[in-house]
Amino acid sequence: MRIDRNTGLVLEGGGMRGVFTSGVLDAFMKNELYFHYVVSVSAGACNGLSYMSRQIRRARISNIDYLARYKYIGLRHLVIQGCIFDRKLLYDDFPNTLLPYDFDAFFGNPDEFEMVTTNCLTGQACYLTEKHDRQRLLDIVKASSSLPYVCKIVDVDGVPMLDGGVVDSIPVGRAVERGHEHNVVVLTRNYGFRTTEKDRKIPHFIYKNYPKLRVALSHRCEAYNRQLAMIEELESQGRIVCIRPERPVNVGRMEKDIDKLELLYEEGLELGEKFCKEYL
Repeated sequence: MRIDRNTGLVLEGGGMRGVFTSGVLDAFMKNELYFHYVVSVSAGACNGLSYMSRQIRRARISNIDYLARYKYIGLRHLVIQGCIFDRKLLYDDFPNTLLPYDFDAFFGNPDEFEMVTTNCLTGQACYLTEKHDRQRLLDIVKASSSLPYVCKIVDVDGVPMLDGGVVDSIPVGRAVERGHEHNVVVLTRNYGFRTTEKDRKIPHFIYKNYPKLRVALSHRCEAYNRQLAMIEELESQGRIVCIRPERPVNVGRMEKDIDKLELLYEEGLELGEKFCKEYL
């Protein structure tokens, strides 16, 4: 597959496994490889924002250095803020003061950047963009990264939203719909991975006001495995190129082990460099 102006970039989520993606994107930025269309989910959206603003290593600092310093994952945040991540730190203090986000560079970037959320009312994916409003941009990425059960629902434009990975974890189909027949896909799981978690019907008292969300959550594992199979099929057809961890991934969704995170980041950086040497 040849990389050209119409090649899309698809960024999977995966919680703290997203440090792999931040390594890949840092390699892309180092080699000045920028795609004109990017669609991202959850942690992929968080890392993708720094890629779109051309801030190399910013995501790495947020995911590794500042995790060690601020310890922003934990049950105390769930009790205090209704989210297992320290939302105020991540979506207010970091972008506005501690690790300033270059909003001007992002808004001035003509390339398209979509973030996937799940509409709690419809149980369907939404693909959102923002090119002017700082707070709306932060609200979208916060919603895209709000894991079910351990994060409060986020309102975007008055609509209740959760993590886009509930219904579209690897949005290659969206990229194709937007006219990008060939795509580079950054994954955070090894080749051949399938979740062994079992889907279960969600009791009515959980998300009781959102019956369609409960249906989506009840089929989440099946949907993810189906997407993984589709990805491998598209890859075999030469329609996509995947960059994924090659060493066994031992980083959890809410991993706090800095050494494990550093190793996965370095692998992403290494494989991103390898990709650039092969395709540029």
